[in-house]
Amino acid sequence: MTDIPAVAQKWLDDPEFATVATVEPDGQPQVSVIWVKRDGNDVLFSTVRGRRKTVNLERDPRATVVVFPADSPYHYVELRGRVTLEDDPEGKLINELSHEYTGKEWTKDAPGTPRVIVRLTPGKVVVH
Repeated sequence: MTDIPAVAQKWLDDPEFATVATVEPDGQPQVSVIWVKRDGNDVLFSTVRGRRKTVNLERDPRATVVVFPADSPYHYVELRGRVTLEDDPEGKLINELSHEYTGKEWTKDAPGTPRVIVRLTPGKVVVH
């Protein structure tokens, strides 16, 4: 595990948009825009089981998350590492992130949508 510098911790703690890159079966990157939250030195985000990024991460747990703050877009933190997936049947994380990013309850999932929490533990952190 690699420590995240304080300036990057702030970007991860603020409601800044991030991208996550996963590895497709043919080796190509697949990139999605996500909401993130920091838990110590780990980065958490929510997704739905069965989506492309989840399928990719179940097959190959390597991922990269990049955050560049809206008020300073020439600076960024890149976190490369491996993920674990945890079922989140009540959607606690997506609801928490929705409140943080939009100030509102998350209402976009149909009942019974199989949400998961993705936890990225960085092995490498690059701050620019």
